[in-house]
Amino acid sequence: MWRRFDEGRAIPLSMVEPGREVTIVEIRAGKGLQQRLLSMGLIPGERARVLNNWGRGPFLLQVKGTRVALGYGVAHKILVI
Repeated sequence: MWRRFDEGRAIPLSMVEPGREVTIVEIRAGKGLQQRLLSMGLIPGERARVLNNWGRGPFLLQVKGTRVALGYGVAHKILVI
């Protein structure tokens, strides 16, 4: 289920296993979703820790000391290293 995590290559956030800390590099979404994610602290260059990833459905991560829940589709639009 999990793809091998390679530190130098950007992958969708939805593919990262729980417990990993990642750096957000890009958000591939429309302006509305980008603005919403930016307001939640999901900013390129920001570090985040994946708390739970059940493969489909709610995706839980921690950013700037705050827990954020995302849908699988939204998590798939965020690229991380």
